[in-house]
Amino acid sequence: MIRLPPDLPDRFLAANEVHARPYEPLDIPVRGSYLAIQVETGQRELERAHLRVLCERFGCSPPGEDLNQFSVPFGEFQLKWERHGEFSTYIVLVPGLPSRPFAQPAIEYLPPEWLADIPGRVIVATHAQVMRAPETPDDPALLQDFFGSAAVVGAAIGDGAGFAYTDFKIQHDGFVRFLMLSCAFTDYQAGRMMQRLFEIEAYRVLALLALPIARRESPRVVEIERSLAMLTQEMANEDRGDETLLGELTQLAAQVESAIASSQYRFGASRAYNALVTARISELRERRITGLQTIDEFMARRLSPAMATCASLSSRLQELSERVARASSLLSTRVSIAREKQNQALLASMDRRARLQLRLQQTVEGLSVVAISYYVVGLIDYAAKGLEAAGSGVDAAIVSGVAIPLVALAVAMTVRWVRRRVVGIAPQRNLPTAIGD
Repeated sequence: MIRLPPDLPDRFLAANEVHARPYEPLDIPVRGSYLAIQVETGQRELERAHLRVLCERFGCSPPGEDLNQFSVPFGEFQLKWERHGEFSTYIVLVPGLPSRPFAQPAIEYLPPEWLADIPGRVIVATHAQVMRAPETPDDPALLQDFFGSAAVVGAAIGDGAGFAYTDFKIQHDGFVRFLMLSCAFTDYQAGRMMQRLFEIEAYRVLALLALPIARRESPRVVEIERSLAMLTQEMANEDRGDETLLGELTQLAAQVESAIASSQYRFGASRAYNALVTARISELRERRITGLQTIDEFMARRLSPAMATCASLSSRLQELSERVARASSLLSTRVSIAREKQNQALLASMDRRARLQLRLQQTVEGLSVVAISYYVVGLIDYAAKGLEAAGSGVDAAIVSGVAIPLVALAVAMTVRWVRRRVVGIAPQRNLPTAIGD
C-alpha cells in the first residue's frame, strides 16, 4: 500500500468542487421549470426543512445537512435543488410533451401548497420545452406557435447540434419561456444546454438588480458633486471660516460613505453575475439564424448599457470619496497651520506677560527692601535712643545713619537669597536691559 504525506487541509473539497452541481441528463422530449429563489440567511434552515416535508410526502430520502445540491425522482417528475450564495434554485423535469406549447408546465407537478410556501422571494421563474427538431427548425410559423407575435431571440447552439429560442418576457403566469430543439444533442449535452439557458436568465436578472440602485443614487451623487465643487471654490476664495467648511466637508464625506456602503456590495455582485452571463453565453457556442438576434447580441444591446451605468456610478462614488478626502486633508492642513500661528501668537503674548510680571516683581522687591529697611532702621533708632537716654553715651542719630546702608544691603541680599531659594529664579543681571530692549 502506498503511503503519502498528510493531506493539505480541504484538499478533497477543492478537488471535488469541479464535480459539484452536475448537469441532469435529459431524455428528449422533456419539459422543465426553473425557479431561482432569494433566501435570507435566517431562512436557510426553513428551506431545508421544507424540502424534508416534500421528501416525506413522496417517501424519498431528504438531503443531508452538509449537502448544497439534491436531485431525486418523485414519481412522475424529478426535482433538483441547489443552494448558491444568495439564492437557491429548483428545477422540475417531466418527460414528454404537453398537448400544446408550454401547456401543463413541469412546475404544476409539485404540490400547490408546498410550492406556495417555499421560503424566500422569486428572482426568476422559467419554463423550458425540449423536443426533437422538425425539418425546418427556424420556421417562423413554429416560433409563432410558441411565442405568438413577440420578438424572438435565438440561435443554433452547441455548434449546430440544436436550437434555442426565447423572448425573455415574463408571461401572464410569471414565467419566461425557452424552446430548445435537438438535432444531435446527447442526453448530457441537452441537460447542459438547458441549464445554461436557465442560468443566463437568472444571472441576467441578478446582475440587473444593481440598476435600480444606480438610478436611485445618481441624483444624490450629482448633488454631492455640486456641493463639493461649491465648497472647494469657497476654500479657494476663503469666503468662510475654515472650520465651518471642514464641518460641511465632513458631512459630505459621511454622505458619500453611506452611499458606498449601501451600494457597493450590489455593484460588486452585479459585476460577478454579468461575468457569469457572458461565460454561459459563450458556452452555448451560438451560430446565427438569419433574421434573428442571437442571445449574445440581445444581451450586448440590453444588458451591457445597464452594466455600464452601474459601473460608472460605482466609479463616480469611489472617485468622489477620494476627492472629498483630498479636500478634507487640504483644509485640515490649512486649519492646523492657522492654529499653529495662533499658538505662536499666544506664546509670544505669554512671554511678554511673563517679562512684564518679572519686571513688576523686581519693582515690588525694590519697594520691599525699602519698606523692610525702614522698619529695621526704625527699630535700631528706638534701641539707640533708649541707650542714649540711659546715659551710655551713644548718639542715636549717628547709629541710625550708619545703620541705614548696612540694613538696606542686608535686606537686599536676604530678599535675593529667598527668591533664589524659594522661587528658584536665578538672578539675571542683564534682564532690565532685555526688558528695556
